[in-house]
Amino acid sequence: MNASDYTKMGVNKSVLVDELERKSENLQSRRTFLTASGLLAATGAVATGALSKAVSAATKETAGQPLPLPADFATAAQTPPEVPKLPMTGATLFARACKAEGLAALFCCPGNYTVTHAMAKIGIPVYTGRDERSMSHAADAFTRATGEVSATSGTEGPGFTNLISGLANAKAARTPVLFIASNKSVREEDAEVAIQLMEQESVTSHMVKWQKRLVNAHRNHEYAAYAFRQLKTGVPSPVHLNFTAEAGDEKLKKPGDIAYNFDKCLYRTEAKPNPSPAHVVKSIALLRQAARPIIVSSTGVFYSKAWDALRQFAEKTQIPVVESGAMRGQFPDDHPLSATCSPDALASADVVMLIGQYCMPSIGEYAFGPDARYIRIDPAAEDIGRNLPIEVGIVSDEKAALEVLVQDAPAMRHDAWIAEIMAARKKFEDENDAMYQQVLAYKDAVHPGVIAKELAEFLYRGNIPKEQTLIGSGGFGVARYTRRWLRAYRPAQIVNGQYQFGTVGADVGYAVGAGIAVKEGHGVQAPYKGHPTITIMGDAAFGYSGMETETLAKLRIPAIIIVYNNNAWGTWYLQADEPRVVPMHLFQENIRYDKMAEALGANGIYVTKPEEFTPALKKAYKTAVETSMPTVINVQGKKEYWQREKLPPGFLGKVEPGVTSYYH
Repeated sequence: MNASDYTKMGVNKSVLVDELERKSENLQSRRTFLTASGLLAATGAVATGALSKAVSAATKETAGQPLPLPADFATAAQTPPEVPKLPMTGATLFARACKAEGLAALFCCPGNYTVTHAMAKIGIPVYTGRDERSMSHAADAFTRATGEVSATSGTEGPGFTNLISGLANAKAARTPVLFIASNKSVREEDAEVAIQLMEQESVTSHMVKWQKRLVNAHRNHEYAAYAFRQLKTGVPSPVHLNFTAEAGDEKLKKPGDIAYNFDKCLYRTEAKPNPSPAHVVKSIALLRQAARPIIVSSTGVFYSKAWDALRQFAEKTQIPVVESGAMRGQFPDDHPLSATCSPDALASADVVMLIGQYCMPSIGEYAFGPDARYIRIDPAAEDIGRNLPIEVGIVSDEKAALEVLVQDAPAMRHDAWIAEIMAARKKFEDENDAMYQQVLAYKDAVHPGVIAKELAEFLYRGNIPKEQTLIGSGGFGVARYTRRWLRAYRPAQIVNGQYQFGTVGADVGYAVGAGIAVKEGHGVQAPYKGHPTITIMGDAAFGYSGMETETLAKLRIPAIIIVYNNNAWGTWYLQADEPRVVPMHLFQENIRYDKMAEALGANGIYVTKPEEFTPALKKAYKTAVETSMPTVINVQGKKEYWQREKLPPGFLGKVEPGVTSYYH
């Protein structure tokens, strides 16, 4: 990232850095980092910087040595990709098809060597980490942040089973990720030859949109076509391919050896389903009857890139929009028609238009009243009417339907309803302000309300453009606070890590995938290329995937990891009055995750008082901008903050859809 990148965002890099330096001058520099931000530049002269000679009065920064990268990284970056040509293996044939489809990234650990090596050799970006589970979450986050298909891979047996959590999570979030796993030879079926032999399809059958066991290298291109048809059409979801040894290793010698060897323009279409005119008329009629209509914008709006059409339709009809889904920002939170931060107004809505709501709530899970009437726009006719009664169902690509609605709908006015929405938004913001003042009284540790409020102040009301920084929104209890303050102003500015499946421990993996998306400027992150990202999580989550901090450092990803360290699982407060059960939910106290980060080549800052958090955040951001290196901010909390009767406001509830939602 250079000065011109900041200029495009309306920021002068030197001014930003100087301002952050001035405002955090009480922090001592822990070490001098490399000034280069790319892998190639970072590999050559890795020098040991001067250690800080004093610990800041505001934060406790751990000391350590920068870790060198092997020279092999520079060699790999300088080696041009191979051009696949016959004769080639089945693995190379498959990799060639993936590259032709524009596969944006592969996240994996060593294993499934024939396929992953073939992809690396022909130039598909490959990022490796410490655990297949975390790498599958990285792929999920990359796709949620960019809208581009990515892949993840595991070796046969345990490598494959390590992918299952990520696969289930991607299915729940409707993320189009290609899951690839190797397997042993067909001739070894139904035996216990050597190790790691396992049948895969029955394990993944209910977690994928499509799956296939590949046994014949001649058909690998054909089955790649099957996979990408599923990944790039209809309601998105993951695909699983099981590569036997024969499918990967077999040699193809001449063009006739490749079955169904057609270009992608001949094996799949870019055409999208368009809405029925009759159902468009019905939906417009229902909206015109409504006094308080509302639009729910969800996952399908993102994947169909329908945000411009959504905005035009909302503005023409003066219908407010509330967001839900695995990523947020398709309708900006500061728009006058945004109802995302107006939870108390939702119950008044009389007609609700659900757009791209793939994960459907049941009756009562959304805050709309019992008499609300529903319109649903979805590409899958068979899903319309599931969980909620739908008065008008429009079977269509979301963008196509909205473009027709923009054209056909008359201008409408709902001034009284918009005033109600805005009043509810002000009430919500006033509640947040009062809550922040309340929790500032707690001085013995850092309350999550301090993190939430001061993070929002730094991101949206400081020297950084408010639309710049991608946020990975994770955690259990801490997220009940941070979601109330986090805002999104452009597509996929917030990636909702806990969405629907509620996976614990995915967050550092998410930071890897989302960090690569922004660092390399993929998809909708292109205008924000190279900027730091921030991911929030609890200490339980960091315990699962904290080793991927080394992956962040190795890949020179400018990520800031905020760990809310309250010494317990988020479930602790539910068992607090059961003495035989409580220890099951506790950790050792005040674990130094910042020192762990330091040992892994990242930066670490330990925050123990409320007044230390903002200076630590500024320091971490400055380090990310200048060095492209990650920082773990270990924020010391206390588990008792979840007890409402003792330390209000305690563990918070949520309202869906909107800013606090993560179930649907």
